[in-house]
Amino acid sequence: MNRPTALYRATARTQLAALRRRTVTARELLDQVLAHHAEVGPGVNALVTLDAEGARAAADRADRHLADTGRTLGRLHGLPMTVKDSLETAGLRTTCGSPDLAEHVPERDADAVALLRAAGAVVLGKSNVPPMCQDLQTSSPLVGTTVNPHSPAHTAGGSSGGAAAAVAIGVSALEVGSDLAGSLRLPAAYCGVLALRTSRGAAPVVPVRGHVPRPPGWLTGADMLALGPVARNADDLALLLGVLAAPAPADRAAWRVDLPGPTRTTLRGQRVGVWADDPYCGVDAATRDLLERVVHAVREAGAEVDGTSRPVGFAASDTLFRRLMFATSAASAPDDVFAAEVEAAASVPDGSPAAVYLRSRTVRHRDWARADEERHALRAAWEAYFETHDLLITPAAPTAAVPDQTSVAVQDRHITVDGVRRGYHDQTSWLNLASLVGLPSLVLPTGRTAEGLPLAVQIIGPYLADREVVAAAKALARVVPPAPRAPALRA
Repeated sequence: MNRPTALYRATARTQLAALRRRTVTARELLDQVLAHHAEVGPGVNALVTLDAEGARAAADRADRHLADTGRTLGRLHGLPMTVKDSLETAGLRTTCGSPDLAEHVPERDADAVALLRAAGAVVLGKSNVPPMCQDLQTSSPLVGTTVNPHSPAHTAGGSSGGAAAAVAIGVSALEVGSDLAGSLRLPAAYCGVLALRTSRGAAPVVPVRGHVPRPPGWLTGADMLALGPVARNADDLALLLGVLAAPAPADRAAWRVDLPGPTRTTLRGQRVGVWADDPYCGVDAATRDLLERVVHAVREAGAEVDGTSRPVGFAASDTLFRRLMFATSAASAPDDVFAAEVEAAASVPDGSPAAVYLRSRTVRHRDWARADEERHALRAAWEAYFETHDLLITPAAPTAAVPDQTSVAVQDRHITVDGVRRGYHDQTSWLNLASLVGLPSLVLPTGRTAEGLPLAVQIIGPYLADREVVAAAKALARVVPPAPRAPALRA
């Protein structure tokens, strides 16, 4: 089944063109994908739920519509896709990796899923996540661990590990993932695919209602949560961004999302900042070498490179991000759990490792408002930076994918950077620079380690410059070596 000419191996745009020309039916393409999943899926374990019957019915409806009307259903007509299992899907179970939600079958799609279906996508299943999306690797008590498609001993990342792996192995041409603390971009970097965390200001560019973990039925989401597309190239990323960028249904009578188009298609003349390393979250030798190669390629492409200016202080930004992340996570805590945390926060010593966590979780509203003011000050600093820079390139993570640590106690998990043991959550510190202030941030695989694991960079752009960031990724991909394709998609 794993033939170089199989259509499922092609880009999403190529698959959609074949569907429009009727050189393949939606049902035939879906059957290709399902056969491919039967062959390679069990070894990677990217999906928690496969809905072959529902997908076949949707594909058949798409084929009938095209035959009867001569028109497609929309921009994603007949395209088989998976969806991260934190996004609710009507009539299809949404577990968010939790045994408590193992039988949760929503009556209503998440807003983002509704946009996919309205565009004609065929949802064939849900991609695996850790319980309640609360880990940097993807292992669920419901279906087990999603492994890295390039090396089963390494993690696919989390929490969108199933989404990134599904795209990497060709089970899904596109995916939708969610990102609060790098949950979308870290798995993409580790699995060798692209992902975009979309802009978020007073309202998100992509609507987030229907995302768990806020409990099923909640209408609000975490204030730094953003959704975004996953793909194998920048053109496909732009395609899905065009479908997902929309106001929430309640706002559509008066609002629309009209992201500016890119002003440049090459790097020539662009003012590119590079933040290649930092003492606060140092990167390993392979990542340093990667950034050097990228800088050389960007200069050769005609860009003006600034490797010294910094938009914000790394430590202050990361500390504030963690405080606000812990605070928003408390919203759905059970009353008894929160009461115990309030009591513990009152007596925890200042130097205790738990002090920041507990005090942030139980912060008074006045103190949260002060922290939010600090966040807006950092947003202003980034805005000033982008008055003199068009883009900022950073590492995506300190290293390539780290070994899977599912069997390791949480308190003992760590990463190793050039032989030095480091904190487990250092994996996402570079990504959190953009998360705190709601900037568009794209992860682009641009090389590989000596062992063949993908390496990636992060491209950050100004607020609402999502399309500009995607265009920059496309331009950068033309001048730097690509990351390896996952074995399931190699010719």
